[in-house]
Amino acid sequence: MSEAMELERGSMPLLGQKLPQMRVTTTQGTFDLPDHFKGKWFVLFSHPGDFTPVCTTEFYAFSKLHEKFREVNAELIGHSVDQVFSHIKWIEWIEDNLDTKIDFPVIADDRGKVAEKLGMLHPAMGSNTVRAVFIVDPEGVLRLVLYYPQEVGRNMDEILRALKALQAHEQYKVALPANWPNNELLQDRVIIPPATDVETANRRRGSKDCYDWWFCHKKPE
Repeated sequence: MSEAMELERGSMPLLGQKLPQMRVTTTQGTFDLPDHFKGKWFVLFSHPGDFTPVCTTEFYAFSKLHEKFREVNAELIGHSVDQVFSHIKWIEWIEDNLDTKIDFPVIADDRGKVAEKLGMLHPAMGSNTVRAVFIVDPEGVLRLVLYYPQEVGRNMDEILRALKALQAHEQYKVALPANWPNNELLQDRVIIPPATDVETANRRRGSKDCYDWWFCHKKPE
């Protein structure tokens, strides 16, 4: 069965697949995803519900980093199974009471169709979505998925770090170590693909930029 047919039946997309085509209603109008952000990376994130404490802290945190995402050609778009009127009132509350403006769109998915398509509904939690994160590249391909339970708020610095790591992979065709760019072994260096032939493996042995023939690194440039 083709990838398109599988997604049409409601199975959630896998890494490396295109995000399903969806027309969504948001606080900033109607969008066609992923085409609306073509040419840009975007972070689609869901929250369990409006007017809830943990979600409010998350929206506040995302708003504080919004410009940092934009600086690396990425946009934010929120989501929950709520009506657009609820989103608008909640955003107004955040702006009035926490003195921060929410200027990214939020999907109003009151019938849960987007949540179902992307696997964001937990069977034991009714219509509330999990705290999901989808990072999508400029071609509309899903590159990273994170899920958090309702009880645990997300780390937005980590989401931004992961996005930058994906972009570094695309630019330099390398892998990124743990905690990059602040890795305990390599600092901001990146990992080059391992040798695939004996000659290259032998040449890499003893190099100052290699721990072994299969573990070599370089500056990201």
